[in-house]
Amino acid sequence: MWCASCIASACAGCACNLCTSAASAVTRRSARLAYCGLFAASLILSFLLRQFGAPLLKQVPWINAFEQTPPDEWFQMNAVLRVSLGNFLFFAIFAIMMIGIKDQNDRRDAWHHGGWIAKIAVWAVLIVLMFCVPNIVITIYEVLSKFGSGLFLLVQVVMLLDFTNNWNDSWVEKDEQKWEIALLVVTVVCYLSTFAFSGVLFMWFNPSGHDCGLNVFFIVMTLILAFAFAIVALHPQVNGSIMPASVISVYCAYLCYTSLSSEPDDYECNGLHRHSKQVSLSALILGMLTTVLSVVYSAVRAGSSTTFLSPPSSPRAGAKSPLLADEETGKGDGKESEPRPVSYSYTFFHLIFALASMYSAMLLTGWTSATSERSELMDVGWTTVWVRICTEWVTAALYIWTLIAPLLFPDRDFS
Repeated sequence: MWCASCIASACAGCACNLCTSAASAVTRRSARLAYCGLFAASLILSFLLRQFGAPLLKQVPWINAFEQTPPDEWFQMNAVLRVSLGNFLFFAIFAIMMIGIKDQNDRRDAWHHGGWIAKIAVWAVLIVLMFCVPNIVITIYEVLSKFGSGLFLLVQVVMLLDFTNNWNDSWVEKDEQKWEIALLVVTVVCYLSTFAFSGVLFMWFNPSGHDCGLNVFFIVMTLILAFAFAIVALHPQVNGSIMPASVISVYCAYLCYTSLSSEPDDYECNGLHRHSKQVSLSALILGMLTTVLSVVYSAVRAGSSTTFLSPPSSPRAGAKSPLLADEETGKGDGKESEPRPVSYSYTFFHLIFALASMYSAMLLTGWTSATSERSELMDVGWTTVWVRICTEWVTAALYIWTLIAPLLFPDRDFS
């Protein structure tokens, strides 16, 4: 058990101290961002353990329960999955506890916004306990994480579409020439970046003297999608805009790059194979940053009654107010007979963080198996390639659907 105590101190001590020091300053208005900080702390902890935790885990008998000790990469992935499982359980428990909250008079509303010292302690204990469970539990969680990560990628795409549409609408509503010029500049820059980046991908991932038809197909499909977005968005019967189409095009090009750069280092069509570790690390950091930004955006947008995070009881008026301002007033401002409704679904809010915990584990392990004694480079492998290229195609399909759905179902309100 002394090994578990060492791991407990190494895993949760620093993160817990950092989070606890700021817990007393958390208010109703900043609670959502505090959850983001807790999630970010789990990512940092996972990354540190992935880099330095293998020697500690080798000393734990119920983790290193092999006749022949696996390579360090196995212990790195195992550590990441254990931190992820603790983080997932924390947010999943809160998601279940918050089911059915409709107004701020509910006692559980205070649980969601307050008690941060206790929350951080529970979070740290859950992570430490995950280093005491047998490997079979981690194996089962790894399999489930692949499906949960797919759901999070879908949420991430929806968040991106929501962000681009709100960005475009906010500038269009200003109805000033300078904002129209700004929209045009953003659109041109995004499309130029998409085409220039695609040309670079041709040079990197279609080396001369090799048959790289799959890579060429991925890149050409990305260019076709960029043109399709513009054509559909500018169609006179479609109520679309060219700026969101350009942003989605850049994002698809980025997904194409991350997919191709994740090809195995010995694949002849991977022009970056000599620098696969460096590429893997850069793609990993970008992926983690994208994950954090997506989670932060979902947390902030949760305060807006215009998003799918809002429960039916959420007030529909005042959507133009600041996104975090609707929680500034507490329960004391309202009468007991007229309870103030919650502004977003607490359950769905925590569910996003739970799914993001699963996705971060897959991101840090490269979607590979932690149960095999052979492991690939982090974030490199054919599984990662196809996951990311499919994410690109799903993004394209959802964006096209948001444009043509009002035409196919004119009687439904898609606003």
